[in-house]
Amino acid sequence: MQVAMTFRHMDQSDALKAYAEEKLERVTKYIDSPINVQVFFSVEKKIRHIVEIVINSKGISTKASDASPDMYASVDAVIDKIERQLVRYKEKIKAHKPSGDEHGRQLSKKIFEAESIDASTGSVVIKTTTETVKPMSVEEAVMQMDLLHKDFIVFTDADSSDINVLYRRKDGNYGLIEPQRA
Repeated sequence: MQVAMTFRHMDQSDALKAYAEEKLERVTKYIDSPINVQVFFSVEKKIRHIVEIVINSKGISTKASDASPDMYASVDAVIDKIERQLVRYKEKIKAHKPSGDEHGRQLSKKIFEAESIDASTGSVVIKTTTETVKPMSVEEAVMQMDLLHKDFIVFTDADSSDINVLYRRKDGNYGLIEPQRA
């Protein structure tokens, strides 16, 4: 876990850093590594102690903040908020998992050079990646797409085992491309 701490309008405190790192260990049971954490400590008007925590890890991004008259109480409160968010996320994922032991399909993505597409000599592949297309429902695909901040996601429909594409439309809604059965 990589932790970056920023102090605003106050002096750095090693005791506060150690306390925050100790409390952050509670969230590691909900998230797979690698975990990047940013902690912001700030004081407003000498009585309002604010702690803001931002966590990023493998498609999960969560943020919470809290203010109180005591910095240590703010750390405790914001860790509780983050923990509740992660528990809620894990429960949603469990509820959307398909019942079968079906493994995801492999999908290959190729990126072509723009000039090579116009040329009649053929196209040149710049980059190829292979990803596992997980079986999931449309609702879980929407949630994954929002968590990953993507404009589209390719997934295997848990019910039909067909590969589908879910994309974000310009009007803010979602579009679903499903294969047509013959």
